[in-house]
Amino acid sequence: MLTLLVRAYCHLCDDMRAALAPLAAHAGVAIVEIDIDDHPVLEAQFGDRVPVLMQGGVGGRELCHFTLDAQRVREALTR
Repeated sequence: MLTLLVRAYCHLCDDMRAALAPLAAHAGVAIVEIDIDDHPVLEAQFGDRVPVLMQGGVGGRELCHFTLDAQRVREALTR
């Protein structure tokens, strides 16, 4: 599972979502999206540093933020 922390008005979030979808589909991995504005603790922790992609759930290993690091995601998904 991958967790993508986003905001509704975030164009970088839209870009990462679009770039991530084929990688996750190829690996058969689900993407769970969490809008940090609905979670005050996450909003306080991440602020403007979204999108953030994590392997596993919230608190999992951060793979990248702002832009997709496709190579790092591929490596994480093959482990």
